[in-house]
Amino acid sequence: MNYFAGKFDVAVIGAGHAGIEAALASARLGCSTAIFTINMDAVGNCPCNPSIGGTAKGHLVREIDALGGEMGKTADECTLQSRMLNLGKGPAVHSLRAQIDRNQYARVMKHKLELCPNLEMKQAEVIDLVREEGGWCITTKLGAQYSCKAVILATGTFLGGRIFVGEVSYDGGPDGMFAATELAGSLEKLGIELRRFKTGTPARVLRSSIDFSELEVQCGDEPVVPFSFDTEVPPENKAVCHVSWTNDRTKAVIMENIHRSPLYAGMIEGVGPRYCPSIEDKVVRFAEKPRHQLFIEPCGADTEEMYLQGMSSSLPEDVQIAFYKTIKGLENVKIMRSAYAIEYDCCDPLQLGATLEFRDHPGLYGAGQFNGSSGYEEAAAQGFVAGVNAALKILGREPLILDRASSYIGTLIDDLITKGVADPYRMMTSRSEYRLVLRQDNADERLTPVGRELGLISDARWEKFMLKQERKAQELKRAEKTTLSPTDALNEILVSRGTSPVTTGIRMAELLRRPQITYKDLTPVDPDRPDFPTEIFESVETALKYEGYIKRQLQDIAEMRRLEKRLLPKDIDYAEIAGLRLEAREKLNKVRPENIGQAGRISGVSPADISVLLIWLSTQNEKGEK
Repeated sequence: MNYFAGKFDVAVIGAGHAGIEAALASARLGCSTAIFTINMDAVGNCPCNPSIGGTAKGHLVREIDALGGEMGKTADECTLQSRMLNLGKGPAVHSLRAQIDRNQYARVMKHKLELCPNLEMKQAEVIDLVREEGGWCITTKLGAQYSCKAVILATGTFLGGRIFVGEVSYDGGPDGMFAATELAGSLEKLGIELRRFKTGTPARVLRSSIDFSELEVQCGDEPVVPFSFDTEVPPENKAVCHVSWTNDRTKAVIMENIHRSPLYAGMIEGVGPRYCPSIEDKVVRFAEKPRHQLFIEPCGADTEEMYLQGMSSSLPEDVQIAFYKTIKGLENVKIMRSAYAIEYDCCDPLQLGATLEFRDHPGLYGAGQFNGSSGYEEAAAQGFVAGVNAALKILGREPLILDRASSYIGTLIDDLITKGVADPYRMMTSRSEYRLVLRQDNADERLTPVGRELGLISDARWEKFMLKQERKAQELKRAEKTTLSPTDALNEILVSRGTSPVTTGIRMAELLRRPQITYKDLTPVDPDRPDFPTEIFESVETALKYEGYIKRQLQDIAEMRRLEKRLLPKDIDYAEIAGLRLEAREKLNKVRPENIGQAGRISGVSPADISVLLIWLSTQNEKGEK
């Protein structure tokens, strides 16, 4: 007779960035949770760039934090260097990025999992997943079986993982770990559609073998802005990064050996990331470019390994050594870990609903790279949503569904489940049509009330949030009511900033609406300014400067949400609706949108098809009323 090794509400398969957020969210909501990992030392690993955030990704980290997730707090604890990207552009695209201590981040995250109530950690490879009455049965390679009500697949690049370096390839996971070789077969038996994707990473090199005197220094920004709205003391810049460039000799070495690249030799089947190609791919695809930039970044405070961002490769090790040595500052470089490509299995996310639950497999959820995305931040965001929804379903509560107008997280999930992916999905600010409303600075304003309702925001944090909102409202009111006299001091400020002087009193809010004027500029003529944190004034200034654009975007959001309320029946057969084009019928039957809004975002569904659906829906409603 076989006995269960354990019974849990939720089982999370994989302990990368998606798995961590999923497990913590589920356990913190009161569900008994187990998280399985092939190697306990790989929990929270950063197998690619040791950094958190970046363009649009910083938005995701802020949103995870606002909801009650963990990535932002841990990134703040492990920051080596912090920079705010895109400061030369508008606030909608400002994005925080932190170079982190890779080993410290993994240790801190693992310890948080170990200390979390309701959560057990298991080192085991899951090889089988079977539907049973009331839930799922999972089996490990050691033959242990666990019963659970819900399963979250957060397998990262381990599922069917295969490593490629030149002519050599073998089954393996990232950083020399074992691959998960059997679970994919079990998923295919369930009827889950899988595909092959590919990613890669550059070499890690020895710090002392780099000539830094030849490199451009890239310092962090001051003052440092934390990711987490709950971080009391901002992190410090403890390290610098460096910049170098490839050249004609680099290109020549790569092109002479391009036939030895598994990517061009036909060995790799998986589709790679469009926005983060390997160096050999850059050289071939952008042949007209004379050089490509690379960033030399520390992997941690207590290691001599340096990361070469922008130089991922799957070329043979001897070729890697040769082309790295053509780069200024790397003439005598010593490789500690070779660059490699990794191919892995992931699902077609069109099989998922907005909760990240498989539509045809109740209680089974997908998160992270398993859903066809790329990046730590995209993974963590999905893990949080999957973990929350698995727990809410078990607890009999309403699901968490974030729409495109609420967050970048909602945009990410909506893109995955309605448009699908042809290559690893990467979040970018351009993917959001509401990015002026979805700024990183107001993530708490948008989402902390949601986290509070879920039960993931503490009383202390809620009080802090409410105080911030109260201060913002007070300052907005003060700016609208305060009139500044047309003094010489004020006009000197205005003229020096390239804007017209004033001859009568003017409200401070009107001056702040001018693109040239900031709160900092008006400090000498604003003696009654309250002693609030800088973020309050930045938030008020943004609200005033972009007031008209924000109002217009809010109108667009209202229209989008009106269409989202027009729900579509789950059992509808689109093939039977007259007037729909053939492509639209096929796509709608595959994606199974929940509402008209979602249907309109499906690739291959035209505005004319949406008009047909609206007419059909109205007809059905009239029949129902009779």
